Amino acid sequence: MTLRPEYSLGHSEYNAFLFAAVGQEKVGLPLSVLTALTRLGFDPWREAARLADLPRETAARVFAVTIAMLPEGDWNSSDSETIAARLVNWLPERSAAAIPSVGGSRAAGVARAASQMVQSRATMWLTWSLLSVALLLLGLYFFSDHDIDVGRGPGVSTQQ
Repeated sequence: MTLRPEYSLGHSEYNAFLFAAVGQEKVGLPLSVLTALTRLGFDPWREAARLADLPRETAARVFAVTIAMLPEGDWNSSDSETIAARLVNWLPERSAAAIPSVGGSRAAGVARAASQMVQSRATMWLTWSLLSVALLLLGLYFFSDHDIDVGRGPGVSTQQ
């Protein structure tokens, strides 16, 4: 079974940059660019594409600001420019097509999820309504008195 596109990692020209280590966190685990950007709320592939479109020096300065927003690990915030200069060298010379997102944007994903929830609620409501109508009809059929003639009440004789 293959993974759905939104769960697959994909292969892009940005992987060398995204999987490069920024440094080690205070707990001793390596921190990748991918993890750092995600923690800061950036789409890693879009940010990599944006940085790749900039001249190297500008990209390094911009990315240094991003690194400075991270909690310090085995680096100091004063090291952010040096780290950024090292990391932007992993970017391609020009931006490549970003990995296409399934919904386009986070807002589109939220809208799609809300639409699916409304659709599933409508389906559930329709299912319960049909089941209720079926039970009502079965109840009317099985619990009705089939011996009563229409227009004559019980106990009325048909003989004269």
